[in-house]
Amino acid sequence: MPAKSKAQQRAAGAALSAKRGETKVGDLQGASRDMYDSMSEDELEDFASTDLDGLPDRVEGD
Repeated sequence: MPAKSKAQQRAAGAALSAKRGETKVGDLQGASRDMYDSMSEDELEDFASTDLDGLPDRVEGD
């Protein structure tokens, strides 16, 4: 499932980085921390790999 906004894509990228051990989990905040806790690495990869072209910066509830 692709990300719906640039903010969501970036949060997924941060969570994916922590899931892979490339960054510290303690550095995550807000949506990226929630994504880390509730999504698998495969799900995060789907969101993080979304092309940013044409995505809004944010969507309501994002």
